[in-house]
Amino acid sequence: MVSITSLGSSFVLPSYAVVGISKAALEALTRYLAIELAPKGICVNAVAASAVETEALKFYIREGLMKDIRQATPAGRMVIPEDVANVVAFLCSEEAFMIRGQTVVVDGGTSVAPFITVEKEERR
Repeated sequence: MVSITSLGSSFVLPSYAVVGISKAALEALTRYLAIELAPKGICVNAVAASAVETEALKFYIREGLMKDIRQATPAGRMVIPEDVANVVAFLCSEEAFMIRGQTVVVDGGTSVAPFITVEKEERR
């Protein structure tokens, strides 16, 4: 079982209080369920993504902000849906059997260094 959450569960974001609180509760539920369902062989984890580049996101934020997000991401681009899906698929695989009750962050390194802008030539 994999829950989908966001960095808003840990970081305060403008106009995100209701969602952020809900995501924090979801992460707590993930930890509790990981222990309660472990005897049944069920692995429970969560994936927290930063802003995911989708058509829906473009509706909510201006292009200039999306450019800022890209520049502030050490990986050199925004998270795309496939990035999140790949981590979810891994967490559902046998290889992830010993990962339980964790929230895996998919953000291209943004949460590690939130105030660092990476110059294009430094990216691979």
